[in-house]
Amino acid sequence: QAQLVESGGGSVQAGGSLRLSCEASGDIERTFCMGWFRQTPGKARELVSTVDSDVRGSYDTTYYTDSVKGRFTSSRDNAKNILYLQMNSLKPDDTAMYYCAAAAFLSCPRDQALYGYWGQGTQVTVSA
Repeated sequence: QAQLVESGGGSVQAGGSLRLSCEASGDIERTFCMGWFRQTPGKARELVSTVDSDVRGSYDTTYYTDSVKGRFTSSRDNAKNILYLQMNSLKPDDTAMYYCAAAAFLSCPRDQALYGYWGQGTQVTVSA
């Protein structure tokens, strides 16, 4: 059974950093796309970053939404089956519940409806 478990969330002041982790197990394998989403109360969940599977060759595997470019870095430890999100220069607008997700695609889609596996989320709170 597929499982995604996020960790690393917490409270930090603006300008600080956090590193989120997503431990994947079960049916989620190296061939799956993995990504980070976030959601604030009353707002739609939005795509933050994705990391493609690397099994089909060497290429730029990452995507970031414009609001986090230059501040967030996604990485993937295939040996440990862990997805990371390094979050630097955090802003209050980054406050959200962050979710890890996986999709049965080598290259990550933009449509979150295509992600079939989701974690429970980890809360990130950034104070001014």
